[in-house]
Amino acid sequence: MTEIATPGQLRMSYWRWAMVTVPSIVLIGSLMGLLSNSGYSNRWFTALDLPAIVPPGWVFGAAWTVLYILMGLALAMVLHARGAKGRGFALMLFFVQLIANFAWSPLFFGAHQVTTALYLIIFILMVAVATFFAFAPIRKAAAWLLAPYIAWLCFAAFLNFQIDQANPNAETLVPAAASTQIS
Repeated sequence: MTEIATPGQLRMSYWRWAMVTVPSIVLIGSLMGLLSNSGYSNRWFTALDLPAIVPPGWVFGAAWTVLYILMGLALAMVLHARGAKGRGFALMLFFVQLIANFAWSPLFFGAHQVTTALYLIIFILMVAVATFFAFAPIRKAAAWLLAPYIAWLCFAAFLNFQIDQANPNAETLVPAAASTQIS
């Protein structure tokens, strides 16, 4: 027997990586959104002049869950490709964009830095595209698993841009206090 591992053992190795990467990315991404009070429960966000293309809140939660799962699967594929040329650089790009991604919600929803968040999401998009091209020679499927993420980043960047344009003073906006008085 000259094989180091059987095809079945190799598949199991990939799934072991995925059992770590997928829940980790979903959990950290969800925590960042929760800790920064992202979404329509944020009084500052609802006080903004929002463009008509802003989807309902549940769409963001569903989309990001699916995107984080796809990202975790893509990461597992590349982690599993030991010895692949360019793997280290591809992983570095992936983690740079992932850390920047995790920083976006606290910057936008927590710190109310709409313009800076726009610059950050453009950076995330550029690094995600670079990651796509770095993943492709290693595992084409891993690269294509990032395609929906890149498409969503384009939409999110456009949305961030529209919010920035419609709310030039968003950073200083103080929403009205919640009222418990019944009229």
